[in-house]
Amino acid sequence: MSVGKDKKTMYYNEVKEIELPKIKDLRGNLTFLEQNNHIPFPIKRVYWIYDVPGGENRGGHAFKNTSEFIIPLSGGFTVDIKRGEKKSFFQLTQTNKGLYVPAMTWRKIGSFISNSVCLVITDTEFKDNIYIRDFMEYIKIYNTL
Repeated sequence: MSVGKDKKTMYYNEVKEIELPKIKDLRGNLTFLEQNNHIPFPIKRVYWIYDVPGGENRGGHAFKNTSEFIIPLSGGFTVDIKRGEKKSFFQLTQTNKGLYVPAMTWRKIGSFISNSVCLVITDTEFKDNIYIRDFMEYIKIYNTL
């Protein structure tokens, strides 16, 4: 995996929260996103996580070449992030804010509030061989970048 040197590539090489447009209306709010605009990649796959029992976590892996955008459509949850040895923690509870997670980022989603729905948008189609499920293997690969 190569990492580009231009400013845009460097900007999108970091985990960050992104606020999406919110159109307020007495009849209810509306939020939207567009590929290559609000999220920095073309959309290839969309999936959602729901009915997560209390105390359970989802994820606990990294993707070799997949970037993600994670949004709480309902409720909320936490996202624990590791980029190499660097750790960060995000509490996602606002439906017009999401978390951009670039490739080669270890992430775990947990602390789901009851009836939460987690939407995940990615820039690759599903392939099992793009997952790194062992943290020590992840660190080994990350340190070679």
